[in-house]
Amino acid sequence: MFTGLVEELAEVRQIRATAQGAQLELAAKLILEDMALGDSISVNGICLTVVRMTDGTFFVEAVPETMRRTNLHTLRAGDCVHVERAMPAGGRFGGHIVSGHIDGTGRIGQVRPEGMARVLLIECGADLLRYIVEKGSICVDGVSLTVMGVGTSGFEVSIIPHTQGVTRLGDANVGDVVNLECDVIAKYVERLLGMPQSAPRKSSVTVDFLQQHGFA
Repeated sequence: MFTGLVEELAEVRQIRATAQGAQLELAAKLILEDMALGDSISVNGICLTVVRMTDGTFFVEAVPETMRRTNLHTLRAGDCVHVERAMPAGGRFGGHIVSGHIDGTGRIGQVRPEGMARVLLIECGADLLRYIVEKGSICVDGVSLTVMGVGTSGFEVSIIPHTQGVTRLGDANVGDVVNLECDVIAKYVERLLGMPQSAPRKSSVTVDFLQQHGFA
């Protein structure tokens, strides 16, 4: 489980594509301090598992489903990605509930300044927009953001100066593809509302039972 608060930018050293998926080597500093094999790391919002470590780098693997659902296939050696360690049980919850399970991708359709902020219009399909609401939470490339507004083909987010400085969103351009994870609560609510209602369970508590045990 993650919060969507990026800890640092890691550099992609190499990407090795195979028929089974891909393996990425990433160079980092901060998150290596207490990293162990098998740890879950958010890479551009994707929950990936550490499979190997060297001095200053770590390796993660992505299966074909991950490559289809995310923007990993657009990365090249030298690119930077957002990384975040899993949230400790006693840590502060500064962002929102982020599972690292990407729902799909969006494309930046417009970038405009607004005061000190940088507003991004992110275009995406109706299958994702149904879960996005104004002033709700959205995770964009692993960054927890508040939805500024929602249209028929996309939504807007406002990037504050701090976020511009510590993430790649400060340099994002029109046409860039970004990973999107919608609010998990909305997806569970939709699933539950769409399920057929089960028959009410018959209680084993009867009047005779209550009388036998001195309640009536």
